[in-house]
Amino acid sequence: MRLRAPAYPLITIDPFFSVWSMADKLTDENTNHWTCKPNTIMGIASIDGTDYRFMGKDDSIPAMKQCSVDCNAFSTTYVFEEAGVRIKAIFTSPIIPNDLYLLSRPVSYLEVQSENLDRKRHDIRIKISVAEQICTNLTKSEPVACEILDLGKLKSVKMGAIAQDILPCAGDDHRISWGYFYLSTEGTVSYSIGEGEELTYVTAEAELKKSTLFTFAYDDIYSIEYFGTRLKSYWNKDGALITDEILKAHADYKATTKKCKEFADRMFIDSVRAGGEKYAELLELAFRQAIAAHKLVLDENGEVLFISKECFSNGCAATVDVSYPSIPLFLLYNPELVKGMMRPIYRYAHSKEWTEDYGYDFAPHDAGRYPIVNGQVYGAPKYDRSAAPLNYEKQMPVEECGNMLVMEAAVAIATKSTSFANEHFDTLETWVKYLIKNGRDPENQLCTDDFAGHLAHNCNLSLKAIMGIAGLAVLYGMNGKKREERKYMKLAREMALDWAKRASNGDGSYRLAFDKQDTFSMKYNIVWDKLFGTDLMPREVIESEFASYKKHINAYGMALDNRQPYTKSDWLVWTATLTNDRDAFKEYIAPLWKFYNESPSRVPMTDWYFTITGTMRGFQNRTVQGGLFIKLLEYKGIMKYKK
Repeated sequence: MRLRAPAYPLITIDPFFSVWSMADKLTDENTNHWTCKPNTIMGIASIDGTDYRFMGKDDSIPAMKQCSVDCNAFSTTYVFEEAGVRIKAIFTSPIIPNDLYLLSRPVSYLEVQSENLDRKRHDIRIKISVAEQICTNLTKSEPVACEILDLGKLKSVKMGAIAQDILPCAGDDHRISWGYFYLSTEGTVSYSIGEGEELTYVTAEAELKKSTLFTFAYDDIYSIEYFGTRLKSYWNKDGALITDEILKAHADYKATTKKCKEFADRMFIDSVRAGGEKYAELLELAFRQAIAAHKLVLDENGEVLFISKECFSNGCAATVDVSYPSIPLFLLYNPELVKGMMRPIYRYAHSKEWTEDYGYDFAPHDAGRYPIVNGQVYGAPKYDRSAAPLNYEKQMPVEECGNMLVMEAAVAIATKSTSFANEHFDTLETWVKYLIKNGRDPENQLCTDDFAGHLAHNCNLSLKAIMGIAGLAVLYGMNGKKREERKYMKLAREMALDWAKRASNGDGSYRLAFDKQDTFSMKYNIVWDKLFGTDLMPREVIESEFASYKKHINAYGMALDNRQPYTKSDWLVWTATLTNDRDAFKEYIAPLWKFYNESPSRVPMTDWYFTITGTMRGFQNRTVQGGLFIKLLEYKGIMKYKK
């Protein structure tokens, strides 16, 4: 990978078990949680009795020379040289999306390999130490306890908070404070209890000849509270023990990493063919982040729930307008996970609270605040559940109705089945009625770009409504109800033609809002018209609109609209996908690659940044980066609706 990542993923399992390096060299800074709070892991190579540091910052120990760093979809690989020895450190989180067991198994690998450069024999030992921050919300916030475990061939050291208050709160800038962390190897393990300001560390040490393997594991006991019920993660749905999973992970390391390599290689080749090498590198960096911003659990009926965390944008759980941009990745590799994103929304939308207490006839924005999924708290002052009804001004009615309908149509096309949609068809029809009434010229509402504030007559939001109506037409058609299909597709097409007249600036470009002449915005929502092949919007409208974007492109990409010089990475790639010209696509997304390569904002991929300065505006580590896969989704051709 030629791309210099703003942050390199090391451990990526879920929103809590997530460790990154926010520096060019692994020895420049200590490792962090995605929130940028410390999750310190130290790595020491003892070569012929002399200690050298290859991970973490400690000026008392000399750093090895870092020769390179590389990423693919599942692994981050560092190469170091010192004292006649080359050491390779390979971090792998095997979160394969079409293997729910591996996706959810909370075990991440570090393989360390050695190679002699001077043809001399060297005695090498590798020591990995992990600080208590990995199992506490804040440094020194609560006392921890440690225990050494003998797992037969493996030795493991366990660490966790003494209090063990499980699922104690919900929020955004939070880290886990319950459950137990395990560091394991075939060598020896130990721990040191810090006093005063010193941290407690667990340590694993092993002799290094050709290769040695360490694993990092986390048993969170209960992962999600779901409408009053505490749920375990998918991997231990039948009561599996974390110690057994650690043993399995060591035993299947070669087979698992072989699967990862095959998957990553195929993804890279397909991505290059779809959009070029820079595009492929963006997907490699986005892949683990997009998946690991979720938690995979089963509900009381054994159905998959794939709960997202709205990272650093208020911590909502199962947020519809976070799921919507992320789905291209999951439609490609496992549409069941898209269903898992939608189930909490249906559960809440069918609740007495939503339909009767609040009387809403549109889709909810979310279903809770991570990891507590008991219903929306988004609009209540200070998240006070007694403040009902939820504040209407905080809702996104057209946005979320359109999102859910498009997602349902996309899942149906990807799976060649409407069985999931048919479970909720009455609700979908209710939401379409809302779009028909309110989507042609939306009132002063929020859209997914809620950070920009309310906007009346939003042209791009109207496109969302058009595609939502078309989504229901697709579902009717796949159910064999051709009359209803024709009715709703005709309505969507009439709305699209009317849109083209009312949104026109008169020069081939189209407005931010119907009543704002000579304005612009990305029209990313209409991309599904192209992917589905519904052909609602005349092609000349799309082509002239895309051509108009060129004059709005800054050093790091096109601004989202004329109000501010910031943009969104997911919408930028969706907008680029509107063109049929592969070279034009590559030219349009090149500034996005440049942004991640040069940005001084060293965080897991932000999706909201300034296009002139290349600095982050907000958000990081969000699953919306799954939206970057939309060009690959188009290339694979699996979204075409067969009428």
